[in-house]
Amino acid sequence: MTNLNISPLKRLSLAEEVADRLQELIVAGKYLVGQQLPTEPELMTQFSVGRSSIREAVKILAHRGLVRVQQGLGTFVLSQSGPGEALSQRLQRADFEDLNEVRFLLEVKIAEKAAMHRNNKDIEKMKGFLKKRFEYAASNQLEPCIQADINFHNAIAEAGRNEIMRDLYRTVSEHLKTSFLLRYTNTNSFITTQHYHDALLQSIIDKDPKRALVWATKISDVPRSI
Repeated sequence: MTNLNISPLKRLSLAEEVADRLQELIVAGKYLVGQQLPTEPELMTQFSVGRSSIREAVKILAHRGLVRVQQGLGTFVLSQSGPGEALSQRLQRADFEDLNEVRFLLEVKIAEKAAMHRNNKDIEKMKGFLKKRFEYAASNQLEPCIQADINFHNAIAEAGRNEIMRDLYRTVSEHLKTSFLLRYTNTNSFITTQHYHDALLQSIIDKDPKRALVWATKISDVPRSI
């Protein structure tokens, strides 16, 4: 067996633990943007650590883009997410309606691009997923139906030939699946919107980006549809 010579994992320092805990409080809204954090002595008491650990923790948070230190005034919250936060982590705490709106905006654009760039292989993929979507909807199999719908739209994103847009759409849709399972109790809305999806696919097959945009928008405008 090959010796990988992996170094032992390091435990978090006290400063890192304090920084992580403060970040959790900031993200949760305990401290709002523009609000001042407690003073060093207050934080020392709150976390039962020394001054050096608190100062290092603040430096870590500043590096993450969450706080700014104003000499003589204190430490203030700069952001509740920070530029260093991974997209997947940010989406986990996103409001459903906000996340769903982003997905709809992406769907309109990827449909337009797919109509311009799709090939025969893309079309076969989309046809297969859309057929499964209908079959699962007709038999009221909710989770497989949701997954088939997501796969259909992911196939459209792939056909658009924009890797960033494809990956962004895939990430957003993955985070929505759990919410869909909680919000939907049957497949009725999938049956209702099947003909919209059929029309969207046909417009992509016809290489008609304007019609693709229209049908993608109609899908987005249907209340609580996905």
